[in-house]
Amino acid sequence: MFFPFYYDPTYILLIPALILAIYAQGKVQGTFQRYLREYSRVGMTGAQVARALLDANGLYDVEVEMTRGFLSDHYDPRTRIMRLSPQVYNSTSVAALGVAAHETGHAVQHAQAYIPLSIRNNLYPVAAIGSQMAFPLFFLGFLTWSQTLMSVAIWLFVGALAFQVVTLPVEYNASRRALAMLERGGFLTQAEIPKAREVLSAAALTYVAAAAMAALQLLRLLVLRGSRDD
Repeated sequence: MFFPFYYDPTYILLIPALILAIYAQGKVQGTFQRYLREYSRVGMTGAQVARALLDANGLYDVEVEMTRGFLSDHYDPRTRIMRLSPQVYNSTSVAALGVAAHETGHAVQHAQAYIPLSIRNNLYPVAAIGSQMAFPLFFLGFLTWSQTLMSVAIWLFVGALAFQVVTLPVEYNASRRALAMLERGGFLTQAEIPKAREVLSAAALTYVAAAAMAALQLLRLLVLRGSRDD
């Protein structure tokens, strides 16, 4: 059956992932803001802790910079630069130290050639092309009843989904490394560690939501292609 472009019943498939994404976004922002107001006893900023942890792992050449944006923290393996948001770079809070240590975890993964991270980095070009080209190509094939175009688009999107899936172990491993480094180095007390874990767990949920959305998007494309078999 043909549905007008403004009514696509397959969007119903995306509702669970959309609900999870909204919940995850609210959870990470709420948790981060709550523990941003709880200052660590060590009294070091996120930038100072990141620098100390990097040096402790022999990563003296990795730079730590402040960047713009809320929760825009990331480690760039191409330039070997860790960029921390102002809320993390300048803060002595439990939340800031947790995020700074998490990004340090990514730097350590890179230095140790952590296999899931290497796979994710290799998948990135495919995922970038897939996320940009899959939907336009698919719906061109859908409108022209071209199974070939739709199949190519689906395989492109599989690359984007694979990137989201392999991101999960990368993020969870970085968080485990972060908590271990913070505890081992005495940067957080035993009472503060669970709070940092809560911040990082909330952040990880956003990646779970992204992977779930990608998986359901793929299912939607398969259903739409199947509707063109008639």
